[in-house]
Amino acid sequence: MRRVLSLLFPLLVGSSLLVAQMALPESSAAPDTKAKTTPGFDINSLDKTVDPCVNFYQFACGGWRAKNPIPSDQARWGRFNELAERNQAVLHDILEKESKPDHKRTAIEAQVGDYYAACMDESTIEKKGVQPIEPWLKEVDAIKDKKDFARVLGQFAANGVRGMYNFGASPDMKDSKKTIASVGQGGTTLGDRDDYLKNDPKSVEKRQKYEEHVKNMFVLLGDDDAKAAEEAKTVLKIETELAQAQMDRISMRDPKNRDNPTTKSDFEQTASNFDFPAYLAALNAPDFTQMNDSSPKFFKQVNDMLASASVDDLKTYLRWHVLETAAPALPAKFVKEDFDFNSAYLRGVKEQEPRWKRCVRSTDQALGEALGQLYVAKTFGPDGKARMRKMVDALTDALREDIKNLDWMTPESKTKALEKLAAFNTSKIGYPDKWRDYSSVKVTRDDYLGDRMRVAQFERKRNLNKIGKPTDRTEWGMSPPTVNAYNNSSNNEIVFPAGILQPPFFDKTMDDAVNFGAIGSVIGHEYTHGYDDQGSKYDAQGNFNNWWTDADRKQFEERTGCIADEYSGFVSVKDPQNGDVHLKGRLTLGENTADNGGVHVSYQALEKVLKEDPAKRKKIDGFTPEQRFFLGYAQVWCQNATDQSLRELANTDPHSPGEFRTNGVVSNNADFAKAYGCKAGQPMVRDNACHVW
Repeated sequence: MRRVLSLLFPLLVGSSLLVAQMALPESSAAPDTKAKTTPGFDINSLDKTVDPCVNFYQFACGGWRAKNPIPSDQARWGRFNELAERNQAVLHDILEKESKPDHKRTAIEAQVGDYYAACMDESTIEKKGVQPIEPWLKEVDAIKDKKDFARVLGQFAANGVRGMYNFGASPDMKDSKKTIASVGQGGTTLGDRDDYLKNDPKSVEKRQKYEEHVKNMFVLLGDDDAKAAEEAKTVLKIETELAQAQMDRISMRDPKNRDNPTTKSDFEQTASNFDFPAYLAALNAPDFTQMNDSSPKFFKQVNDMLASASVDDLKTYLRWHVLETAAPALPAKFVKEDFDFNSAYLRGVKEQEPRWKRCVRSTDQALGEALGQLYVAKTFGPDGKARMRKMVDALTDALREDIKNLDWMTPESKTKALEKLAAFNTSKIGYPDKWRDYSSVKVTRDDYLGDRMRVAQFERKRNLNKIGKPTDRTEWGMSPPTVNAYNNSSNNEIVFPAGILQPPFFDKTMDDAVNFGAIGSVIGHEYTHGYDDQGSKYDAQGNFNNWWTDADRKQFEERTGCIADEYSGFVSVKDPQNGDVHLKGRLTLGENTADNGGVHVSYQALEKVLKEDPAKRKKIDGFTPEQRFFLGYAQVWCQNATDQSLRELANTDPHSPGEFRTNGVVSNNADFAKAYGCKAGQPMVRDNACHVW
């Protein structure tokens, strides 16, 4: 909901409710699941024909990119993906073993094994056909009026079917120690509101393809062509009206736009054409009086829409969302149609991933902290936390000194910034101290969709039970095998799952310079999120609260404005026919600020290590430690991507592509220019370099 999570990297795949899945023939040969291990830094990944002062990304990654084309079942391929593949292979081995009930299994082993087995049981899924969703479709058919619509919307939301509203528990923005009810905008299927509103050729084409996709799905469900075509038009019409009411992504990034405390009774007046009490009752929400409305304009406009919408149109809309939600767990013809639009068309993927990969991912998404226990026991030794703890402490010291030495911030704001740094929770490394208990979730080996729905029920209930209670700051937002990291502003914490604490991010066989360039910059990145354009508006307790002087805030906004303008100039997709696709500097501002700050702070930490031990200043592979630091950073971001995926991400992803995460940072960094002897006027030395932290 409103919880502010700043990720190091966009999740490698979308939600399992959106990612298309296509069954493989039962006769397919057993796949090779062994992923190759690559070092944290590979001298062979360089392209030494390129001057590092002209294009450092190509210099650091050109060799890797030439040898690593995008696999046919991916939209992009990078060092993140390589590591994710290795983790996925470990999980696959675990799940293949535990999916066989012919040996003694613990309750956790049986639960994750049976969930995976149900996903892999394509023959049962084919035999059942659409029978698993028939009860849901009958609920829709039985709707008689708009009160019924609100009730069924709540009932579906309790089971993981998305509707017009997002409702759940979230820390109070002004008092993060308590958790309150929160309601926000939702209801659309395409990736961004502008997909419904823009009239450029690509957007028009996307809506046409989407309408065809919705029609095709209804035809597969059994509707005739004429009826399915009308249903598709209705779905697009309603979702377009919802998109018109939504805030855009850049506006949603600003906490002040999402901070709108209200009461349940006042919200019911705002949404008077929607039976909110019936919705809450069907959702089994606890009683409450105080809440936050993160999108007031949305609910006012949707209220008007509901007044004029016919019950039949609303039923068609709900019917679509049942079908769209269930698609990954339905027979192969639905999965293929879902893939053809969401992956092949939107992202440029040539073929579907093998079934086992999709089922491993689904199990991790559903039962992440159960499967995570088995993963950690197999991969993450006690020395992992100790090594990471040492790196975090080094970055903490470096950031403290950086704040103290800022020439643009006054002592008053520095004191508050240092108080926030001292209050950061940095203990979440590897895996939770207390694991989530899934024992109440019923999992069967022959009901994949039912398993998915029961997990959704569990998670929804777990979320709603937080309303009115103290915020649980021990909770994790990612499973241990996840290749990512995040900053949670409401908790004032940085979190590093075990999945990312491996090459290319951390390699115990590598020198300090490479590790500080890679995992050190990750730590610095997450720390800096606490002081980016969003995180800087939260205080040491995680409350939305201005701790800046007016003069310092003005200086900060001028400096972040420099970064926004810089990245807006980067072209993600060159398209002479339809127009080049530029990055949205304001959408990517938080991540770009964190990248620039993280590299700067981690470099300072490395310099301290080198000063304390001059023997570490020796060259390796012909590069100084300072040069290897930047190579270690850049090689994390080596990647190839389809134009379709880059086009989608430019509109929806707050992260810049790897090329700009590298060149954007080093071109602002005087230490990089010194390390490589770059001169003023060269492309990797910006005339007006941007500096915040």
